[in-house]
Amino acid sequence: MNALTGYLAVLAALGGSAALGWTGFQVSRGRKPSSALRTPVLLVVLGAVVAMLALETAILSHDFTVAYVARNTATTTPFVFLLASGWAALEGSIVLWGLVLAAFTYAVARTVTPGDGLGAGALSVMGLVGVFWFGLMATVANPFEVCTAAGTVGCNATSWWPLAAAVAPLEGVGPNPLLQNHILMAVHPPMLYIGYVGLTVPYAFAMSALARGERGKVWLDRTHRWSLVAWCFLTFGILLGAWWSYEVLGWGGYWAWDPVENAAFLPWLVATAFLHSAVVQRRRGMLQAWNFALVISAFALTILGTFLTRSGVILSVHSFTQSAVGPTILGFLGVVVVASFVLFALRVHLVASSPRLESLASREGVFLLNNLLLTLFAFTVLVGTMYPLLIETFSGRQVSVGRPFFDRVTLPVAFALLLALGVGPVAPYRVAKPAVVWRRIRTPVRISLVAGAATVLVGVRSVPTVVVVVLAAFVIGVIVRHLWSQITPLRPEMGIGRAAARLFRRDAGYWGGQVAHVGLALVAVAIATSTALAVRTEVRLTPGEAVPVEGYCLRYEGPFTESTAQRSVEGARLVLLRDDCATEIRSMAPRLNRYPNSAQAVATPDVRTGLVDDVYVSLAGGSADEIVLDVFVFPLMWLLWAGGLVTVAGGVWSFVARKPPRERPTARPPAEATAHG
Repeated sequence: MNALTGYLAVLAALGGSAALGWTGFQVSRGRKPSSALRTPVLLVVLGAVVAMLALETAILSHDFTVAYVARNTATTTPFVFLLASGWAALEGSIVLWGLVLAAFTYAVARTVTPGDGLGAGALSVMGLVGVFWFGLMATVANPFEVCTAAGTVGCNATSWWPLAAAVAPLEGVGPNPLLQNHILMAVHPPMLYIGYVGLTVPYAFAMSALARGERGKVWLDRTHRWSLVAWCFLTFGILLGAWWSYEVLGWGGYWAWDPVENAAFLPWLVATAFLHSAVVQRRRGMLQAWNFALVISAFALTILGTFLTRSGVILSVHSFTQSAVGPTILGFLGVVVVASFVLFALRVHLVASSPRLESLASREGVFLLNNLLLTLFAFTVLVGTMYPLLIETFSGRQVSVGRPFFDRVTLPVAFALLLALGVGPVAPYRVAKPAVVWRRIRTPVRISLVAGAATVLVGVRSVPTVVVVVLAAFVIGVIVRHLWSQITPLRPEMGIGRAAARLFRRDAGYWGGQVAHVGLALVAVAIATSTALAVRTEVRLTPGEAVPVEGYCLRYEGPFTESTAQRSVEGARLVLLRDDCATEIRSMAPRLNRYPNSAQAVATPDVRTGLVDDVYVSLAGGSADEIVLDVFVFPLMWLLWAGGLVTVAGGVWSFVARKPPRERPTARPPAEATAHG
């Protein structure tokens, strides 16, 4: 029953998407009233919601007649991981994708008013996108296949036909061990999907504007908040993924330039460039054609990311030919890229005309530099990610592009981006006179040099780390100094707190962006210190033995084992002490988790987080008489998580804050009056 209900719901959403694509086109041309959009939108939403509910119902009720449930859950799976199993594997993740797309479609439909051809055209594009995703569910990625031959565990044979004679195995295989080892795996994928799918909205409005031949910034104004929503969720999803990697995988890091990580990072880079260049077009009418190219690229990269993570091509290029999902997604990517850029080329004469850049030494010039750097960054990551896959596909040779390549080629770009973050907020529009810019940055420059000198004095000898500290201090110093200069005229009247609150509400977009920049500066410092200054030590301990480790001491108390219905645990009880090997700091218990129906053991480290550094301990091997531990000491790791949250908070503030009622402006000193442009 769950399979039949779910599959019929998928077909309903597919039909609604097709109807929305056609009806939206008709409404955008004035051939039908906007009320005609209501039925197809509701059909899409209803179909997507029922499909997700049917899948979750099958999972939570252990309906192993549904092959997806038998392959990805077990009766011993805890509730939260059962729930997350609905999107933990290929077919379920596409169901969630369709649900999020339906939610965005409904939200956009609520903004469409009679005579709104631009909005109706955007809904048409979203309907066509829905045709692909729901069509994928109805064919090669059907989450409601039924089990027709049961094995001892899981299914031996399946049928796509929901009315086929179904057989339920006694037990399911269970989730991938890595996906049931930490609560973040219930949260991280949905955050990324909302970010991915959210980028469909600005793409749809851009395509509608191009198809209608509309120039100007109307489509940007309509999509500004949607773009922010997508960017915030994508940022938060990447942050949670890094945290999950750090807390769960046991290799001692949070980012390895893995293709799966890059798949999320690429659209984030381009979406960030789009948000910045959109400011220039909305303010000065410039970079119109560039914004269309960026939004097309960002949407295309979300599809590429889905291909990389859901086609099986990452595990082995040769598995690409064994699944129809990979070629189908790749084909859709080709259609999107070709169709979008052909339409762009046909309309480029309408959007290419815009005010010329008066001077590179201006806020527009810094924004343009920022865009070029972000685009270069994305292109570099794209080449490094795709090169091994292309080589193996066409020649059969296996090559690797690892962390050294990415670190080496992206480091100069990252330095330049940090410098642009510092100069951009205080550079006037049109023309920035050197004397004006210097007056606004001279104090932050001095502060940053002092910060760099202090870094050297405390013993840091890594040149890239010192440079990052200098640039990050410059970015934060410029923002704090600029905020203080804006607060000063208001301070006698209302005090510092109320003055700052008024400024943040009066220009929420600008100040939200500056908060995000502060967060990124903190993230840059955390990445630099945790990469260049981290120390890894392998230690061997017998029960009762203590050993000094990089300013700390570890004492091995003994092994332990635990067993539950879900998993068995083998671990080591440790005590972390100060360097005198006498003062206890806390107990630690790194472990190996083993799950039924899986030979793969998952190492779970134990992490002690402090203001100065993290002590990260992971089991590396050993026996009952002696254990082998990997011990890492990461300086200032908390800055990474704090900086990431500050970055997200800046984007959220830009989205949720409302401007207060217009008040009579308070006089400001002439030198600072043009700081906003």
